[in-house]
Amino acid sequence: MVATGSKNKLAGRTLWIPRMTHISARLMAAVFRSIGIDAHCTPPSNEKTLELGGLYTSGEECYPEKITMGDFLRIIQAPGFDPDKTAFFMPTAEGPCRFGQYGPYLRQVLDEMGHTSVPIISPTSKNGYDGMGDHASNMVRYLWRAIVGGDLLRKMLLKTRPYETAKGETDKAYEQASLLVERVCETPGLGAGEHMARLVDALTKGRDLFHAVPARYMKDRPLIGVVGEIFCRMNTFSNYEAVRKIEAHGGEAWLSDVGEWVWYTNWSQKTLLKRDGKTFSFAMLGAVLKNHVQRSDEHKLLAPFHDDMAGYEEPHDVYEDVLKPAWPYLPADGALGEMVLSVGKGIYLHGKGADGIIDISPFSCMNGIVSEAVYHSVAREHDDMPIRNFYFDSSSSNMERDLDIFMELAQSYQKRKRTRRAYPKFFA
Repeated sequence: MVATGSKNKLAGRTLWIPRMTHISARLMAAVFRSIGIDAHCTPPSNEKTLELGGLYTSGEECYPEKITMGDFLRIIQAPGFDPDKTAFFMPTAEGPCRFGQYGPYLRQVLDEMGHTSVPIISPTSKNGYDGMGDHASNMVRYLWRAIVGGDLLRKMLLKTRPYETAKGETDKAYEQASLLVERVCETPGLGAGEHMARLVDALTKGRDLFHAVPARYMKDRPLIGVVGEIFCRMNTFSNYEAVRKIEAHGGEAWLSDVGEWVWYTNWSQKTLLKRDGKTFSFAMLGAVLKNHVQRSDEHKLLAPFHDDMAGYEEPHDVYEDVLKPAWPYLPADGALGEMVLSVGKGIYLHGKGADGIIDISPFSCMNGIVSEAVYHSVAREHDDMPIRNFYFDSSSSNMERDLDIFMELAQSYQKRKRTRRAYPKFFA
């Protein structure tokens, strides 16, 4: 499916973006506002989300579908809802994941409710999310910058909060830094150069806010890599604040970011073009140029964080650093989607000195189940590093029960592991 809307179709409407992760949805909405589209992320999920989502799902769908559907239905049921002034943003993807059905099913539900005029903006991973209507060139680039900026702020949050000495100060810095970046993203009329300069300035000021948080950085906390299904691992409502639970148990979380998925879809797009005999084509040239521009923009946005990210470097090349190491367990030309990213990122994090890997997935998620099937071999061939799957649905998770045991295993592994962790200079 390609985008089913454009700026003209969205004129006079509010575009609602699901908060797979709050910062990413927030900054993406700001980018849409910069071109005159009134966009916002959906309000925080609550029990009403699950109630309404449950009315329109059968239980066979995965948990993120229930949450996103429930949050959209809350918009529809809110006082003053006007179908002629509303639109929903729901990307899609190729491969075995049920995520590919979210957009079509939302369309079906809206039509059955009589809201046939409500557009669904549904770009696809097949073309690297290029189908953004009338503003594809600028939108894709500025949305990418928003994703990178959001990932950087989240990374600063998670590497600072476990060590704060005044509870809540890191969250305050995160909110203030997010607002600085959001203001740039929503500013209209910025050329690519000025847009980048303002983003770098906002991120630098945000970095300094984190530096001002009172903290005591010690090397005794286990580093826990968090991989898995992208919505459930990023959305704090769906995973019952899993990262905070890891921190409460004495750990520090390295959460796989949103940018990882973008690099994977870029690789997938080029792979499909080669498979279809289009290695030398305008489509391939466009894919290569887009990848080059995104890498250049990412490099500029990362520059202010050079010292902070020592030891926290994300993979430079998704194929070489993530997909290739996972190939003996799940070859990426056959196993599609997050399962290969989860396994490969787990191996990558082992090389960064992580003390354990947690895979967060919705209950019954194919990606989680397939990954779990190979994690025993991955762990055995990587110093018996502890790897644990945690599944979530609307009623419970096994994390509350088993996290104590997992953290004990991680602490034990931390003492005996052969791959040592690198730290920034400010760690004691």
